[in-house]
Amino acid sequence: MIRITDVVKDFDGFRALNHLDMHVPKGAIYGLVGPNGAGKSTIIRHITGAYRQDQGKVKIDGQAVYENPAVKETFAYIPDDVFYFLQANTIDMMKFYRGLYPKFDKELFDKLSDCFPAVNVKRNIRNLSKGMQKQVAFWLSICCRPKLLILDEPVDGLDPVMRRQIWSIILSDVAEHGTTVLVSSHNLRELEDVCDHVGIMNEGKILIEKSLSDLQGSVAKVQVAFAGELPKLPDEVQLLHKVSTGRVHTLILKGEPERAKVVMEQLQPLLLDVLPLTLEEIFIYELGGVDYAVKDFLF
Repeated sequence: MIRITDVVKDFDGFRALNHLDMHVPKGAIYGLVGPNGAGKSTIIRHITGAYRQDQGKVKIDGQAVYENPAVKETFAYIPDDVFYFLQANTIDMMKFYRGLYPKFDKELFDKLSDCFPAVNVKRNIRNLSKGMQKQVAFWLSICCRPKLLILDEPVDGLDPVMRRQIWSIILSDVAEHGTTVLVSSHNLRELEDVCDHVGIMNEGKILIEKSLSDLQGSVAKVQVAFAGELPKLPDEVQLLHKVSTGRVHTLILKGEPERAKVVMEQLQPLLLDVLPLTLEEIFIYELGGVDYAVKDFLF
């Protein structure tokens, strides 16, 4: 769905995007993660056609995005800071969106009103709270029936009930219509629950891009306890990190979790628990320093 190749973008001598390559498969929910200043918002603005790259290609469904209205009417974008016309209420904005998006679904708009009962559709949107403005943005965007939904911190400022409501609607839309979703967020725990592909970004480029299952299946977190000291690990085990609390040792090992379990059982531990790393742990190990060097073992 999205194919980005060798994209470079400079701002007054600062390289925001550094020969970035990125691929979002059709029908995927792709989580884009990275620290502040990594370039996430910059690449999103290229994908939406707001910026033109200095070098490289940005394509959606095989077509260049910049200054291409035919492509832009196939996706919807919710930025971190949403924008509405000064005097517009929700109904006014709904009519505006209907004029922009040929596939806007008015019937769906009416149906989803039950999902956003706190939104007063006749009140000026700019007088609503930030959370309610985000609800309106999502409500309008999903009714555009986009092939691609681009979200930048989409549920920031929403209460837990509404966050779950919105993700439920997104997942339902993906299942029923095959919508592709690109979401940038700092809430890694939340992304882990909904994403099937992940791109870890830093310093203007994608460091790692894999399915979530592949990421979690390439490293194992093992908790073991022995009667005495931790014995010497077999030669086939590559230890990447270790934390010990008394007799309990937490080990980060290279390889599949099931294989790690078989190998560690040979040491006859008193306790053995093997878990895949969470997305948050993978992110921390990737960007946390040389002690983790996750990029050396995830590929």
